[in-house]
Amino acid sequence: MTLSKPLSRRQFLTMSGLAAASAGLAGCASSMNTDRFRAETAPYFRNPALEGRFADPRYGAELEGPVGDGMTPSGLPPQSAYYAEMYGPKFDEGFNIPAVPYEQIDARFYRQEVDNTFGERPGTIIVDTGERFLYLILSNGSAMRYGVGIGREGFAWSGRGVIQWKQKWPRWKPPNEMVARQPHLAKYSIANGGMPPGLDNPLGARAMYIFQNGEDTLYRLHGSPEWQSIGKAVSSGCVRLINQDVIDLYGRVRNGAPILVI
Repeated sequence: MTLSKPLSRRQFLTMSGLAAASAGLAGCASSMNTDRFRAETAPYFRNPALEGRFADPRYGAELEGPVGDGMTPSGLPPQSAYYAEMYGPKFDEGFNIPAVPYEQIDARFYRQEVDNTFGERPGTIIVDTGERFLYLILSNGSAMRYGVGIGREGFAWSGRGVIQWKQKWPRWKPPNEMVARQPHLAKYSIANGGMPPGLDNPLGARAMYIFQNGEDTLYRLHGSPEWQSIGKAVSSGCVRLINQDVIDLYGRVRNGAPILVI
């Protein structure tokens, strides 16, 4: 019988390291897939505009000032199961709405409940075009706030009106003046019946039509697949919301609801 030669300390550590590495690779191969790898290694970008703001420890949301044991964020986007669910994929009226990469949006524009500082009665919608916020006044002394994007048409009208009617997955019918400026839209003109509803439709999942004194203002609140435009002034359109947000707003707003655009 031949006894094995004892391993030196260096040999033992080397072999242990190789075994651990092999085990780690085996675990990676068995539990990691391409989608998970991309999700876990996706880059994050600082947002200097958010640095110094205070976070709500319940949701990871940014607040207007110091609160309790809130933590000052670094400017990296908050990671929150609350918002991941809010802006996750949604099946609605036969359409599969994709998840919104909310981490890439300024956290101020996430849907959130805030104090009602306007003095308007519950059920009133207020659009602050300058700050890029839409508020729905609630009955508990607060307001639901949504981030919005504003287009040229969004600055063309202000004042008081009412939500005359609402529509799920509306057809988009660009005005004749827009078609004249952009002839390639002629196939979606009013005369041709507009663009069918769908994920690429500029009105998104919902539209709310604003009238004043019984007349159409041509001013709309609507959804949009272009989440990148939230919080910005964009080239065209009225007031656009993330599709997940406009669905939430639509469910809260009644026909005839008063609206104030400032």
